[in-house]
Parts: sequence; structure tokens; C-alpha cells
Amino acid sequence: MERPTSEQIAALPPYPALPLDRIHVLRDADQCEFAEAELRLAGQVGFDTESKPMFVAGGEQTGPHIVQFATAGHAFIVHTEAPETAGFLRAILESEVIVKVGFGIVSDRVPLLRKLGVQLSGGVDVSHMVRRLGFQQAVGLRAAVAIVLGQRMPKSKKVTTSNWATRKLSPQQLQYAANDAHASLLVYQALQAMPMELARASSP
Repeated sequence: MERPTSEQIAALPPYPALPLDRIHVLRDADQCEFAEAELRLAGQVGFDTESKPMFVAGGEQTGPHIVQFATAGHAFIVHTEAPETAGFLRAILESEVIVKVGFGIVSDRVPLLRKLGVQLSGGVDVSHMVRRLGFQQAVGLRAAVAIVLGQRMPKSKKVTTSNWATRKLSPQQLQYAANDAHASLLVYQALQAMPMELARASSP
């Protein structure tokens, strides 16, 4: 089975992204408490990370700079260098009870351990689940949204390569980060609802 082309994706209806008032940048203990309660209640949450891009060969990667989580109704954006959110990040990332679902999760494990000293637990790589539908090649999030949800999710290269280390993220960065986690969750949930035990892929 072939992945959809850019032209085919462009013809699909747009992905219904979370509004900005449902995208929370965590900065204090009260916000972290609210976020943790929401994530524990959901049980299964979308997950991704963002890092400031390296434009010089051989440069030292200092990311991830952002970690994002999403439930069906909220997204939570966390700066990894903010001391006030360190306990929250450890509690969520190390939890076996809160299932973190995303694309390419295996590649996040070493950077998170290096940056935060945290071992990512309870992770499920949704890309493996999508491949079980019959795709020979790896399927990224944008293609998966098209295949599984029948929707078009924008992926701006300008935002992808923006400065994720800044403490003041732009609305475009917040939307992009939230979309990655939120869409991962919706794709996972749609796969879980499919027949033939397609969603019973084990954690990587």
C-alpha cells in the first residue's frame, strides 16, 4: 500500500485543531497540578518533543527544549529548562500508568535521559501501528492523519525549524506543538477502534 501523495492530502478537509485557549504553557505549580490531573484522568495521552534545530554540522544538540502532551480536549506545553516544571515532567514521563502515544517515540528516549535524567516509560509508537495497515515504508504523522482520519494537517517547515529554545513561543509554535501531540492521540484512538486487533502493537 502506498502513502497518500501531497496532492491527495491537499484535497482532504482540514484537521480540527485545538483552539489556542485549550493550549496551556505550564509555568507554575497550579498549572502543573491541573495538567497532571487531566493527563491521569485521560490515561492515554498524545506525546511529542521539539528541539531547536542544528544548522551547523557536528554541533551539540541541547534538546529537547519542549515536551508536549495532549488529551482530547487540552494540550500542555512544557519547557524542559524550567525548574518549576521538572517534577511534573518526571512524574508524567516515568509513569507506567499514563500511556504516552506518538510518532518516533524511540528517538526521544536518549535525548530525554540526557537532558532530564528521566527514563521514558509507557510509550507507544503509533507509526508501527499505522504500518500494520499494510504500508511498507514508515508513515509520519501528517500521512497518518490523512490515512486514518481522512484529514489534512498542516506542517509548516518554517515553524518546524524555528527556535524551540525560546521561552516565549509564538502562537504558530504553540499550535504546531499542540497539533503533533493531539493528532497522535486521535490517530491512536482511531486505530484502537479498528477491527482485527490492529491497535494491539506493543511498546517499542
